[in-house]
Amino acid sequence: MKAYERLLNYVRIDTSSSEESDTVPSTERQFDLARMLVEEMKDLGIEDARVDHHCYVYGTLPATEGMEDKARLGLIAHLDTSPDFNGKDVNPQIHENYDGGDIPLKNGYVISPDMFPHLKTLKGRTLITADGTSLLGGDDKAGIAVIMTLAEELLEEGLPHGKISIAFTPDEEIGHGAGLLDLEAFGADYAYTVDGGPVNEIEYENFNAGRARFKIVGKSVHPGEAKNKMVNAALIAAEIVSMLPAAETPAHTEGKEGFYHLTSMQGDVDKASMTFIIRDHSASNYESRINTLRMIEKILNEKYGQGTVSLTVKEEYRNMLEKILPCMHLIDHAKEAIIEAGMTPVEVPIRGGTDGAQLSFRGLPCPNLGAGGYAFHGPYEHVTAEGMDEAVSVLKGITARYAAF
Repeated sequence: MKAYERLLNYVRIDTSSSEESDTVPSTERQFDLARMLVEEMKDLGIEDARVDHHCYVYGTLPATEGMEDKARLGLIAHLDTSPDFNGKDVNPQIHENYDGGDIPLKNGYVISPDMFPHLKTLKGRTLITADGTSLLGGDDKAGIAVIMTLAEELLEEGLPHGKISIAFTPDEEIGHGAGLLDLEAFGADYAYTVDGGPVNEIEYENFNAGRARFKIVGKSVHPGEAKNKMVNAALIAAEIVSMLPAAETPAHTEGKEGFYHLTSMQGDVDKASMTFIIRDHSASNYESRINTLRMIEKILNEKYGQGTVSLTVKEEYRNMLEKILPCMHLIDHAKEAIIEAGMTPVEVPIRGGTDGAQLSFRGLPCPNLGAGGYAFHGPYEHVTAEGMDEAVSVLKGITARYAAF
């Protein structure tokens, strides 16, 4: 089966995660895809395929004869899709021999080269999109499809390889994906996540990331008698925004530039709350951003009274670069495989994070590879069938190199 055919099956299953949940997985619907994958893996001949009670899927391709002493390689993708946009009732659209122009979707959405200049380079390819009512879910069901197709081809073609461990994780989109992966059971020395965009890109630098929540307690008094008494929590929330640098948001930054991103804000006179995600490639700059928020908390409590503003910060992941540098063969093998597949490798810093960041700090060095998708987390998402085929070829080249490593 081709990788894109698998993708068309997977995206119809709603697996969106939820930031409001405290369970793992955050949504039971992720089990629907997990169980389907276990059965598919067993049909391929992966006898130990299983899903645990936290929705982590595991499976192993044992080393081929004579390759038992080679490095054990892991391949990882995630089950969930982003909660930022509707992930239910996905209706994938296939645009064969794409002409390089606008693709109109429902609800007024248009996938356009004006917004996405790279579309011109995809002319002639088979483009897969959603229909405008949902995201597509290629992030990361394209990665799952690529890994599954690789497993099928390795088994069918009898290609030599060391032990290959496969895992599909829940809740990556909300920062929890790698936390409960059983590394001993997984049994890999090195790994790659297949959770990126263009297939020629290799990612092994990412943001240091945290989530900050402000809670604001006001004093609600009748507005006719409010002078020197009222403390308006909603206005304090607006004041917090005004105290942050206006240009340091996702809409104004690129490359390795960090930001403060206000993701939610609600409230009234009596109380308010707001949530930010904080990102920076530099660890020192990241700490400076957190210190800025703590200073805002201090200043506003001095201004309005202790206990008016409370800040909590939760670290989500760190920049994996320091953990990848000692084992750059991961990057070298990926570059060689990309060149062999007819592309020019590009090293790109991730403006986000992957399971690989957490796993690298847990002792499993794990850079990220592309699966052929673009414009994730919304109605503009698109994947090419040819790009997914290329991603399979890249993984096949990597496994061959580790068989000879």
